[in-house]
Amino acid sequence: MEFSCTEAGDVLIVRVMAERIDAAAALKFKDALRELTGAASHVALDLRDVQFVDSSGLGAIVAVMKLMGTTRRLDLAGLTPTVDKVFRLTRMDSIFTIHGSVDDIPKLYQAG
Repeated sequence: MEFSCTEAGDVLIVRVMAERIDAAAALKFKDALRELTGAASHVALDLRDVQFVDSSGLGAIVAVMKLMGTTRRLDLAGLTPTVDKVFRLTRMDSIFTIHGSVDDIPKLYQAG
């Protein structure tokens, strides 16, 4: 699984460059995100390339959020319709801040 990292203001944007976050990739995903996010206080996970997330993938995303603790923040961006549906059906859309696109993130946080 590949990732691309960029910074927008104080936000580290991590683009997941894979079509699936599933049982086969969940552990590697979580471990890679632990390394990539390091000490970043605000991370946005760009999921625009992800077409499928199963329960293991969803669990891995939640685990990353928990790894960040209460003093750091994990947002999601660019959910495809299928992935968005998973987040809505499991009500995880009420747990995460979800942006339509990573392009929205700098505007939101630089303005505040």
